[in-house]
Amino acid sequence: MWGGRFASGPADIMEEINASIDFDKALAPQDIAGSLAHVAMLAKTGIVGAEDADAIARGLRQVKGEIEAGGFAFSRGLEDIHMNVESRLAEIIGAPAGRLHTARSRNDQVATDFKLWTRDTLDALMTQIAGLQKALAERALASADMAMPGFTHLQSAQPVTFGHHLLAYVEMLARDAGRFADARRRLNECPLGAAALAGTSFPIDRFATAEALGFDRPTANSLDSVADRDFVLEALSAASICAVHLSRLAEEIVLWTTAQFGFVRLSDAFSTGSSIMPQKRNPDAAELVRGKSGRVTGALVGLLTVMKGLPLAYSKDMQEDKEGAMDGLRTLSLCLAAMTGMVRDMTPDAARMKASASAGYSTATDLADWLVRALKMPFREAHHVTGRIVGLASAKGVALEALTLAEMRNVEPRLTGEALEVLSVENSVRSRTSYGGTAPDNVRAQAEGWLGRLANV
Repeated sequence: MWGGRFASGPADIMEEINASIDFDKALAPQDIAGSLAHVAMLAKTGIVGAEDADAIARGLRQVKGEIEAGGFAFSRGLEDIHMNVESRLAEIIGAPAGRLHTARSRNDQVATDFKLWTRDTLDALMTQIAGLQKALAERALASADMAMPGFTHLQSAQPVTFGHHLLAYVEMLARDAGRFADARRRLNECPLGAAALAGTSFPIDRFATAEALGFDRPTANSLDSVADRDFVLEALSAASICAVHLSRLAEEIVLWTTAQFGFVRLSDAFSTGSSIMPQKRNPDAAELVRGKSGRVTGALVGLLTVMKGLPLAYSKDMQEDKEGAMDGLRTLSLCLAAMTGMVRDMTPDAARMKASASAGYSTATDLADWLVRALKMPFREAHHVTGRIVGLASAKGVALEALTLAEMRNVEPRLTGEALEVLSVENSVRSRTSYGGTAPDNVRAQAEGWLGRLANV
């Protein structure tokens, strides 16, 4: 492709390190779409004649069909997707193929291709996120009354409901979707026509190509157009946060499926066995989601490292933008699919969760709150009194609600039988009626609201 300047071909190792076709062939649909928009603009502006433009467009559509049919022979000797497509186009239509690259460079071409690929990928990921949210909201609605322990420091804190717990992840995923949508909005400017770095002297219409490819507008600075990979970094940043959220839920599923917790069960569809221990049921799908989050965050760190010291404009280092990013975003897609499957598959054990919810003196705060409400006691004093009552129960080795009223009155004489009622798990969760609280009616309202918003997923 640059035979006019170079007298001989590259060394084998140069070809090996330089070729990107093994991974950037994934950009074929976007590359051909960009070329079709470009040649249509070249024809409209009179830069390329109508006959040649028609031949180029016809040839590009044939190349697209060959790739989709699986019959296209990709060549590492042609380096990348751009030259593979252009070479095959020349075989099909001959000399007019050489006019396609007028007023553009591989620098703006690859930036456009990768933006299109990233945009398509973000759209697909947002659809998957909505599907997982819907699965969680459906499960939350069905378990709005199902009490479980809420934890801080992985120690029993206060009772919540299983539905409330699951809705926490719906909220996390909503923020993930918002970050993806924001990244998509910001990337939606078209680099095509920036050429190598300085623009072009041809009278091109960049607004036409931007519109044809579904961009909001063309990019405003030719140097930035070819040097920018913020759009990939933003996508990977949002993906990394989403992967961390999935990893946290995966970790909880791993804990919940242990014999020690026993809160949920996964079917054979999302469990594996052991080669030596016949009794084992391993939550491997959850463990793999937890592990694969590292690949997503690693892709972000890798690209940040590539970009951190590059002067303007394009450098070959930027060829390293695609392989890790593509792997990271595809990995997130797989994790979203696996997590959606697990949420739909898991069977909660309501009795086990309720029994655990009352352990660890989890309703102690309810007693402190009652002291504040009924006896007008300052909260710090109520906290101290309740702590002494918990200490009494601990010394006797019994649950808080197993203490008699007489025993509790030895600590605080003004206690009444009404105080005992707040110590039940059911009453505890029903009392948390503040907006965003775990009260079952709240959970049902929130779950139904989300299902309404996600009705078309």
